[in-house]
Amino acid sequence: MTDEITTHQAEDDARNENILIYLNGQIVPRAQAVVSVYDSGFMLGDGVWEGLRLYNGKWAFLEQHMDRLFEAAKAIDLDIGLDRAGVISALEATRIANDMHSDAHARLMLTRGTKVKPFQHPSLSRSGPTMVIILEHSRPVIPRPIRLATVAHMRGLPMTQDPKLNSHSKLNCILACIAAEKAGADEALMLDINGFVNTTNACNFFIVKKGAVWTSTGDYCMNGITRQKVIDLCRADSIPVFERNYSLVDTYSADEAFLTGTFGAQTPVSEIDGRQIGDGNLGPVTKRLRALYADLVKRETA
Repeated sequence: MTDEITTHQAEDDARNENILIYLNGQIVPRAQAVVSVYDSGFMLGDGVWEGLRLYNGKWAFLEQHMDRLFEAAKAIDLDIGLDRAGVISALEATRIANDMHSDAHARLMLTRGTKVKPFQHPSLSRSGPTMVIILEHSRPVIPRPIRLATVAHMRGLPMTQDPKLNSHSKLNCILACIAAEKAGADEALMLDINGFVNTTNACNFFIVKKGAVWTSTGDYCMNGITRQKVIDLCRADSIPVFERNYSLVDTYSADEAFLTGTFGAQTPVSEIDGRQIGDGNLGPVTKRLRALYADLVKRETA
């Protein structure tokens, strides 16, 4: 489609061609930031990552992001090799090296490291871990509300690949996104194993019905930090909010729908499976939550 967009669309910024990248304790030019073809992340998607945004020289909700990173590393039995202060120090060193102060996005990636043979067993990863921090100048620009299409790909059970992990293994979500694009949408709406509305391939999903905000139970979706902030803001500002099971029937009749994520904060949804949601524009509750979230970020990074 000629007006195809993504939920991570940002303004073009020529400065990103010359960024410096953290790679295993060194900060190097972008062209030199390379990892081995034997790296566990490249070979098998064996690793975890975290995304953060920079406002006014500070990382928003840094402690929560560090909590999630260290919990994920422990869950996959990956020794980061640095303590919490060490990871934050690496992040800050990369920020300072790039002279970034605001409107920047960080992708902090950890893999099990370099393998001695091109096979699966984790004992073959004997040099590592690999740690990379990419910082880019990044001002979100999503020119219109997002269109979603429901796809057959599901967020699965925790004993297969726990959807709460920010895993490098994103093939399931990538296939969902491809299916949505084939259907003429921007992003995929994914159901859980019971057929209830869950999340999109890249963001957490909310609807608004009669002034109340609904989202999934959270059992089969990424435990999004922005997702939780929105839930907390609703409760603090007397906006009814429910974490519940709900179906596509409920979704199609919603007054508003929006996505949440570290990059785009709250992104409105105009259409799901060819059905217009509300009037197809940014709705009043979503607009109110955007303002509340912006105020929260200002307080957090003051």
